[in-house]
Amino acid sequence: MITEDIARQLRAAGLRWQPASGDTFAIDRPDMGGERFTVSDMTIEPHHFDTGTILGFNGTTEWALDSLAVEDALWIPREDQLRELLGGTFRDLARTADGYRVTVLIGSEERFFEDEDAATAYAEALLSLIGASVS
Repeated sequence: MITEDIARQLRAAGLRWQPASGDTFAIDRPDMGGERFTVSDMTIEPHHFDTGTILGFNGTTEWALDSLAVEDALWIPREDQLRELLGGTFRDLARTADGYRVTVLIGSEERFFEDEDAATAYAEALLSLIGASVS
């Protein structure tokens, strides 16, 4: 799973989140200490309004938080979500001696992203793809 720092970089690069059941997120506040939550139809549900999306906590958490604006949540995409976001640019995921290498095609050039964690390699490839599409 990617770090909150990489998730912040993805958000800053323009990656947008439409909460769905099974998604992982953090509350992006220093006092939350890296605690992660999972959107679930039973416990944390996205409620869509004209004014924006609110994540509703349905009384199963032990602390007093009824709802949270999606803008205050930091989406932590899973490995499969990151791979899907790469779309047709994704070429390969391979094991290396130190972890994993993701190969993507950006323009006409194959690019390689390596990390000990496959999800992080996918996230770095996605950051590069977003950057290339902006420039």
